[in-house]
Amino acid sequence: MAYIDDQGTQKANLKYIRNSMNEPMLTREHELELARRWRTDGDEKALHEMVTSYTRLVVAMASKFRNYGLPLGDLIQEGNIGLMQAAARFEPEREIRFSTYATWWIRSAMQDYVLRNWSIVRTGTTAAQKSLFFNLRRLRAKIESTNEAEGLGMDGRASIAKELKVNIKDVEEMEGRLGGSDHSLNAKIGEDGDEEWQNFLADERPNPEDVVIGMKDAQTRSKWLQEALGELSPREQTIIRERHLGQDTVTLEDLGKELGVSKERIRQLEQRAMSKLRDSISKHVTSVDDLLMTM
Repeated sequence: MAYIDDQGTQKANLKYIRNSMNEPMLTREHELELARRWRTDGDEKALHEMVTSYTRLVVAMASKFRNYGLPLGDLIQEGNIGLMQAAARFEPEREIRFSTYATWWIRSAMQDYVLRNWSIVRTGTTAAQKSLFFNLRRLRAKIESTNEAEGLGMDGRASIAKELKVNIKDVEEMEGRLGGSDHSLNAKIGEDGDEEWQNFLADERPNPEDVVIGMKDAQTRSKWLQEALGELSPREQTIIRERHLGQDTVTLEDLGKELGVSKERIRQLEQRAMSKLRDSISKHVTSVDDLLMTM
């Protein structure tokens, strides 16, 4: 559903649009002069003149994004941010028109705003997904206009996926997103219903009993491990702690230097220590699966 501004906001937007369209156009020479004055001397008056002269670009671009149901004033303000970013990065020595350079920044700022605010679910996190989001409707309309059947169909989705270099699954998922809308979990089901949507969401978290059992089992396994470690020699304990119980695994070579033996000797000691641990812990378990969970 499109956003509708109140009367006061509509008047303010209209006034801004008129002022933008009435700003004088800059010649190529004067534009480059303003850009040099801003870049070289930090002349804010030159910056202001250059930016305000191209707010018409922002207004024109904002009109292309109105179909996403967001406030026109917000789109314009986001576009103005992109325009300012373009002015800050513009290099007059490249001798290209500022309007050409600024158009990309304005469009990018508005696209980011649309993606952030079109839905509470994050949309378009990669460049390919962004391209799909902003081009799917246009390509879908183009395909449907040449076909008698309604909807895209698999051939249409495949065509879009090929053109935008994405998977068909991505096209299907984006089609579903664009065809739906956000709903509150507190919304009632049916016109006269008393139940809310959230009442039918399954809680997949473990229940309190499973949590307590898991904690108890973890404590028991930890006790078994400590008892098994106590049966190892000091050097074997060091190897096991450094190789398996620390946040960062120490390499065989570094551990060999620390203990004054070769890397191969550390490997042998590690294998022997692990065998001792398994033998010790296996006394407390009844199946191999329990042993693997413990280790």
